[in-house]
Amino acid sequence: MNTVLVERVLPTGQTIQIVQGDITTEYVDAIVNAANENLQHGGGVAWAISKKGGGTIQAESDDWIRQRGPVPHSHPAWTSGGLLPSKFVVHAVGPVWGASDEDRKLADAVTGSLRVADELKCESIAFPAISTGIFGFPKDRAAGIIFSTIEKYFEGASSNLKVVKLVLFDQATVDVFVKAWQSKWGK
Repeated sequence: MNTVLVERVLPTGQTIQIVQGDITTEYVDAIVNAANENLQHGGGVAWAISKKGGGTIQAESDDWIRQRGPVPHSHPAWTSGGLLPSKFVVHAVGPVWGASDEDRKLADAVTGSLRVADELKCESIAFPAISTGIFGFPKDRAAGIIFSTIEKYFEGASSNLKVVKLVLFDQATVDVFVKAWQSKWGK
């Protein structure tokens, strides 16, 4: 069962939460997949989403790549949610740590995911800790970028989104993100 650990209503009216649990069980309009540019969902959260969502997600991802080519950081792909409770999966390509300009690429992936959710008329979205797993992005740095990017997006956009969840699976990631949250916003 997923647990909301902290919650804040932004000045623009959206609610942002840190949730400990499994992103594949979230009842939101869209979940974000931490994807690679070719949408091959073989490891980490991508594997979990593809496995629980069924073959439809990989098949739709393969179609996306055939039609449009590799996915850039700033323009995530999207598919249906397959067998997941979410309607959509937004496939955001986060940066690999050490590949250059990582902060901007992560911010682009988050902004792009929010934009896609708005294009799909979503009211709720759940993010994992993009790039902090096998891509090696430092968790504390990623947390700060993700929080700031979400806040900036809503300051500059008219949005259908009402709820943004950061759904974190392991305790180490939860601890780092909650600490970064408290540094930014207090309890």
